[in-house]
Amino acid sequence: MNDGVLVWRRIPGLCQPVGQRGGTAPDEGVARSGGGSAKSSRASAAGGRGGFASLVVGQRRKALSAPCADDDDTSLVLEDDVKVWPSPAQFLKHPLALIALVPKEATLFMAAAAAGAAAKTLTAPLDRIKLLMQTHSARTFGQSTAKGISFLEAFSLIGREEGVKGYWKGNLPQVIRIIPYSAVQLFSYEMYKKLFKGADGELSILGRLAAGACAGMTSTLVTYPLDVLRLRLALEPGGRTMSQVALCMLQEEGLASFYSGLGASLVGIAPYIAVNFCMFDLVKNSLPEKYRQRPETSLVTALASATLATLMCYPLDTVRRQMQMKGSPYDSIHAAFTGIVERGGVFGLYSGFVPNALKSLPNSSIKLTAFDSVKGLIAMSQKELQRIIDENRAKMLS
Repeated sequence: MNDGVLVWRRIPGLCQPVGQRGGTAPDEGVARSGGGSAKSSRASAAGGRGGFASLVVGQRRKALSAPCADDDDTSLVLEDDVKVWPSPAQFLKHPLALIALVPKEATLFMAAAAAGAAAKTLTAPLDRIKLLMQTHSARTFGQSTAKGISFLEAFSLIGREEGVKGYWKGNLPQVIRIIPYSAVQLFSYEMYKKLFKGADGELSILGRLAAGACAGMTSTLVTYPLDVLRLRLALEPGGRTMSQVALCMLQEEGLASFYSGLGASLVGIAPYIAVNFCMFDLVKNSLPEKYRQRPETSLVTALASATLATLMCYPLDTVRRQMQMKGSPYDSIHAAFTGIVERGGVFGLYSGFVPNALKSLPNSSIKLTAFDSVKGLIAMSQKELQRIIDENRAKMLS
């Protein structure tokens, strides 16, 4: 049964002055249902009329009865939930309970944003090398140069032409992008999982895949212009700023240039996030309960799921990058696929795979592990807060 209170309320207009009262009425007080315990306040006569029993379910921390206009007794106020609320001293003694006071959505947003920004910054050099390797064939299109560029060649090229700072070129728009991207992706995944639950309340494998695909496409659509801008800035030979590159794109190519390759991105990100998130949930839930909440379990599970997803979906990422370039020779996904294979073979679709794996695997693992850990922390804080409230209520009723 839901937790509730039984309150004797006076009916307005039927209360009698104290001097005219007679007889005995039921005690005016409250009794809590659901726990088998009760609390009674001071009884006052009601003249045999004017009161009725009212069961209030789920109403807390507010006055549940109003004083009668001609009653000189103190009004009955339900202060149970106010009294059992943890005191500042209890919050200081049990700081974990403070997390339960922060809205869950805000906590998850901050955790996803911080984890994403830190992971992207740490792996920025590998991301820059991967972009150079992925786009080399398109940048040298029509020239009699080598079809590909190796990891070491790309690494030395950046250092020789741009110095140490060149390895982090284009990282600012990436960090700006990853904050809303991670938050939207992880939060929308939780929402889509609720949406795709079956009639029995269970989420099937197909439902998890659909939730992951929708979450990936939602986050990509919201932040795609920043992703294109990051690529242009990373490949920019000069020293122009992010705002200068964005203004140049708008003036020379129009607003549509910020959405170049969007189709390939949506097609590529949907299966990647679907496989990644689905595998993470399934493997984690298949483990014994005592291992599920351990951070090393989340880290290993996230690494395995990200590896499988990357192997399956990387060719679509290469297609997307070459279509995003200024003056790209490809105007469709099919043309990009065939053109890349013609110039570099099937392995051309996996150009930059090694630095991408070194970058994306820890990046994805850190993000999923942080998000999963924060969800566990939120659950622990809610239990801690409820434990303190239950202890306070037991002391008050004893």
